[in-house]
Amino acid sequence: MATTKAPAKTAAKKTTAVKTSSKSSSKSSSKPEENEFQDFFIDELKDIYWAEKHLAKALPKMQKAATSPELAAAFEKHTLETQAHISTLEQVFELLDEKAVAKKCDAMAGLLEEAEGIIEDTDEGTLIRDAGLILAAQKVEHYEIATYGTLAVFAKTMGRDDVAELLVQTLANEKETDVALTTIAEGFVNEQAAAE
Repeated sequence: MATTKAPAKTAAKKTTAVKTSSKSSSKSSSKPEENEFQDFFIDELKDIYWAEKHLAKALPKMQKAATSPELAAAFEKHTLETQAHISTLEQVFELLDEKAVAKKCDAMAGLLEEAEGIIEDTDEGTLIRDAGLILAAQKVEHYEIATYGTLAVFAKTMGRDDVAELLVQTLANEKETDVALTTIAEGFVNEQAAAE
């Protein structure tokens, strides 16, 4: 009988050890996943921070290249809004107790390079150039809309409604800018560009 009880005790110890190790591994695996998600979120904030800072430098060039006063005014307004977006992102970093650091955004770098290419490839003083600039600007807007929309959802998922609220405000502004650009394009630019 002693031999029967000993294996049972050993088996019970093994079961307890397995339960303990699976508990500790589930604790350690869930904690890093949360940290990894937050790290990923912060990394993406750094990405859009870089994007906004470089867009703020590119928009005055687009404003100067625009033919129509309406488009030039839209780019001027967008420059001011972009500077506000930079400030909002700095608030977000502060709320997260993170330093506001920019990380190169390859997507925005490509989009801004494309905008420069449009300026180089079109004739000054034409509405074809304006149509191209609107195209380039709307590509930027759609990238920003996708980014801010997703980051706002990420913030909500992490229980950071304060951060999500700021990101949603910027998202709404990006959508308004996209609509304003569409209005200019459909109002007169596209039709006159097609006639040139």
